[in-house]
Amino acid sequence: MDGTAHDIRVRPGSPADAPAVVDMLDSAVAWMNDRGNTEQWGTTPYSQKPGGVARVERYMTENTPYIAELDGVPAGAAVLDSGPSPQMPIAPAGGPERYVRLLVSDRRHAGKGIGAALLAHAAEETRRAGVKLLRVDCWAGGGGELVAFYERNGFVPTERFLSGTWPGQVLARRVG
Repeated sequence: MDGTAHDIRVRPGSPADAPAVVDMLDSAVAWMNDRGNTEQWGTTPYSQKPGGVARVERYMTENTPYIAELDGVPAGAAVLDSGPSPQMPIAPAGGPERYVRLLVSDRRHAGKGIGAALLAHAAEETRRAGVKLLRVDCWAGGGGELVAFYERNGFVPTERFLSGTWPGQVLARRVG
């Protein structure tokens, strides 16, 4: 392993980062599909999905984006908001929270702790804002590997949900 969490620098994202984030999403779809996972994000590259690029551009302007860099090159992204997406069947927490709307890493850097570094940064930003709850939702299919990733990073599963036929899991992490 040639990269460690110590090589990763997390900085605020900007609209200029949108093309790199779209590329990361496209590579994640291809990587999942190569491993037989066509359910989590489908088979269409994010850049070709109707509204996909515009959604990333909104994330970079309307939410709070962060970019993880490895050796000065964008290698991952996280987007924080004040609650879950209104398009998802997830109730707000009922109090102040920060919500991870997007977490993606460049698959060329898999296993180098980029996702974990972004989640640690999200927890620190949540704490710094005086908010005690950080939540995220994820795909709960495929044997639960993604849920387990969030659990390894300090999150606890709360409620499960369905978005159409897509099985999801909400997870929470107390900070502060």
